[in-house]
Amino acid sequence: MESPEVSRVAALATAVSLALWGVAAQAADVGWNGKAEAPRYQEQIFPPWQHGANNPAVGKGLEFTVPEVNNLPDFHGNLDNPQLTIFVGGNYFFAMAPLVAAFEKEHPELKGKIFYETLPPGILIKQMQQGGTITIGNMTWTVKPDVYAAGLKKVDDYIRQGLLQGPAVPYVTNDLTIMIPKGNPAHIESLKDLGKPGVRLSMPNPAWEGVARQIKMSLTKAGGPALANTVYDSKVKNGETILTHIHHRQTPLFLMQGLADAGVTWKSEAIFQEQAGHPISSIPIPAKDNTTAIYAAAVVKGAAHPKWAEAWVNFLKSPTALQIFERYGFKPYTGGKAKG
Repeated sequence: MESPEVSRVAALATAVSLALWGVAAQAADVGWNGKAEAPRYQEQIFPPWQHGANNPAVGKGLEFTVPEVNNLPDFHGNLDNPQLTIFVGGNYFFAMAPLVAAFEKEHPELKGKIFYETLPPGILIKQMQQGGTITIGNMTWTVKPDVYAAGLKKVDDYIRQGLLQGPAVPYVTNDLTIMIPKGNPAHIESLKDLGKPGVRLSMPNPAWEGVARQIKMSLTKAGGPALANTVYDSKVKNGETILTHIHHRQTPLFLMQGLADAGVTWKSEAIFQEQAGHPISSIPIPAKDNTTAIYAAAVVKGAAHPKWAEAWVNFLKSPTALQIFERYGFKPYTGGKAKG
């Protein structure tokens, strides 16, 4: 027979358990505002969109990818002793697979030995400042880049700061566009329409994406400071502008999910989405309002593989690489300065 003390402890434990269950049940009820749906893991909607083509590893072992949950779309290759590690802003993640394949064809000894990341340039720099160590979910690893690629101005800045060694090598340019869902249900026609009440936007986060500065310049050209302020301040505060958590890879995803009506991205990204067969389209931005970016790369100071780093940087401006870039609307860099 239980003592009174044991009974009281058991009763208390039961009460606590029921209380915790009630809290959990309540959290489950309100966590998604009662609108949770069974997951529909469609590879044509959720990244990684290249169906493994962006993974240059040779022996892939067990392939375990769950779209939307376990996919790591910005990390490519095998971390087991890579001979060339590239940190490149996510602006052309879709072009990296054919670029790497072409480079490996010229240097077969590197087959399966290239690793690259396509996070936003600002986040890549933060990883470099942490000694190359990064944690995602429950996994931590360290990889130090041999090459860093981003906008020319940023690459020049990091050379001056001593993170990279010169020279910065520019290779292609890119222009902005307004990405929209196929059919353009919000009837977007220009940058000015992005400021209209009720138009939901997905926009690059200024905290780590350099393109946000260039977008603000284009918004200002099209509608003055008031338009830029509406898109990047007023609409952020009232919830009509979603700022990306990673980079503008999220914008087409939000558009396809019906969470946004439009977003400004690089033209090349809209071209890729259409080529991939996604229900995505775009609205051209006139040259007078547009902003041109110049992409450049440089060898990282103290790179473990300087020979291959220099070879990759030079490869980016080769006819072979430029032909690949041109598939997605990039233009060869011919000199001059960016508009913004």
